[in-house]
Amino acid sequence: MTVGELTTDVKSATTVRRRRPAVAVVVLLATAVPVVMVLAVAVGQIALTPAEVVDAAWRALTGTAGSTDATRLADTVVGQLRAPRVLLGFCVGAILAASGAALQAVVRNDLADPYLLGITSGASLGAAAVIALGVGALAGTLSTSGGAFVGALLALVVVLVLVGPRRRLGSGRLVLAGLAVGYALSAVTNLVVVLSDNRDAIRAITFWMLGSLGQASWTDLPLVALALVTTVGILTVWGRRLDAIGLGDDVARSLGSDPDRLRRNVAIVTAVAIAAAVAVSGSIGFVGLVVPHLARGLVGATHRLLLPTSALLGGLLLVAADTLARTVLAPREIPLGILTALLGTPLLLLLIARRSRDA
Repeated sequence: MTVGELTTDVKSATTVRRRRPAVAVVVLLATAVPVVMVLAVAVGQIALTPAEVVDAAWRALTGTAGSTDATRLADTVVGQLRAPRVLLGFCVGAILAASGAALQAVVRNDLADPYLLGITSGASLGAAAVIALGVGALAGTLSTSGGAFVGALLALVVVLVLVGPRRRLGSGRLVLAGLAVGYALSAVTNLVVVLSDNRDAIRAITFWMLGSLGQASWTDLPLVALALVTTVGILTVWGRRLDAIGLGDDVARSLGSDPDRLRRNVAIVTAVAIAAAVAVSGSIGFVGLVVPHLARGLVGATHRLLLPTSALLGGLLLVAADTLARTVLAPREIPLGILTALLGTPLLLLLIARRSRDA
């Protein structure tokens, strides 16, 4: 055996040893998902035990009904109120965290987050327009979600038009286009609020922009779940390309990857998923910014492990935050965006302090 072959074998063994703890972290987080969900469903003004939650879920899956008042109440609380909210919260948190990790790689900026592309501003404008025009009162929550989704996609189209289909899409151009579109659409949204004479509409728009899962329903879940599975799957397949582009465009090109095409593709894939998430939850900050940093501390910077870890961790944290939002000041509910900002700011400052010590 030559020295080169021996060195290669040692590096391979070292990589395997490093990957094992990271894989164990992913497995542990995946195992924690059903546990946290059951506990989140159990907590509320009407307290349930984990066993009651599991029994109610089993009855819903098997199509049977509760035989007593207590079991029927549990069926209603679990099936109609809390289960769709918890599942939707997990999907939204997972989309935001995974998208944030991918965007931080392609723009090579640790402060990048899912709202970098102006998606949230577009969704806010779409929802505000629907609410202010009174369509939401006639068609229900789906109308508001639909308006937000359309507004988010229109924001993506404007960003892509600004960067140009045939130009080299550098990270700086993408960031500037996203910021410009975001500020412009935010200004229009504020104008809609100012011009509206309906106080109820203004209150509804403001609460929606602050983020909430209070209107979660089973009808919202399929689209968001599909967006989550598709996005995390595609981004994980592109994991090695994301590793390469994170080291620089020249490195990516030397490894046979087109950084401009990858940057555009990641922007499109994440933007569509973020649009689906924001359309049902409103603006929820800090999850896509902070969670990828926490995930890197657990499994490293390799994206094939970082992306699923970010998704699992983001989903778990948002479920926990939403549980606090609806229980801390019950029967009043704290807007979820406010709570994630209050919880995320200390975490972000801690990460900055830790990085300053390591520098």
